[in-house]
Amino acid sequence: MRIHPTAVIHPGTKLAPDVEIGPYSIIGEHVSLGSGCVVGAHCVLEGHTTIGKNNRIHTGAAIGGAPQDLKYQGQETSLEIGDNNNFREYVTVNIGTVEGGGTTRIGNNVHIMAYSHIAHDCIIHDGVIIANGGTLGGHVEIGEKAIVGGLVALHQSVRVGKLSIIGGCSKAVQDVIPFAMIDGHPARVYGLNLLGLKRAGIPPEVQRHLKRALQLLFRSGLSREAALERIERECGQSSEVLHLMDFVRSSERGICTRVRGREKEILWSE
Repeated sequence: MRIHPTAVIHPGTKLAPDVEIGPYSIIGEHVSLGSGCVVGAHCVLEGHTTIGKNNRIHTGAAIGGAPQDLKYQGQETSLEIGDNNNFREYVTVNIGTVEGGGTTRIGNNVHIMAYSHIAHDCIIHDGVIIANGGTLGGHVEIGEKAIVGGLVALHQSVRVGKLSIIGGCSKAVQDVIPFAMIDGHPARVYGLNLLGLKRAGIPPEVQRHLKRALQLLFRSGLSREAALERIERECGQSSEVLHLMDFVRSSERGICTRVRGREKEILWSE
């Protein structure tokens, strides 16, 4: 175990034998760090925080701090972090609240860039990328392999679907559907995240079905339920299409709508 002599480690902290702790970092009593974790300089890890294997926490990150929620009164809530995640400089991640289920969760292979904030009760699934300055309100959920651009703001309780991408400086106050390309202030749907779908190995036929599904949702003039009925009849039964339908049906905040204006129509015909 390589721990810098200036680091402050509570005797109750649970550290794997090969953990590295940089200078002037502080590790609290209820923190657990798995094998292969590296904590940089001037970091603070606190709260009931469980961190898995091979996580890298860079300079100045504050992990496991109390929620920025005025209702929080020091209840015993937690933060759970999986394996192989990367927290860049000055990232902040808060523990959960009782009202939100008690736990903030981050999966595996997540990359969170500098100055981003993950608020209480957020759920970040595997493979997510959050670029510099991404800001997540409480109770936000981000699906697998979604990409959140720099300086994006996600309103409390917004869901971001898997394999979607949100352009930098966007503001999302409603759910971001899976597989979509989103941008703007407020955020609007521009079309499919074609590059993300190709990288994920989604077959061309399924991509065509997803494109048709988005056209029915946003360009047909149909109500949400009527559009979903058409999607069910016309767009096959792939797991991706079914996931998209379930996501839309379960949305409580509503979903981001499509971009308007003739200059944007080309995005829908590609």
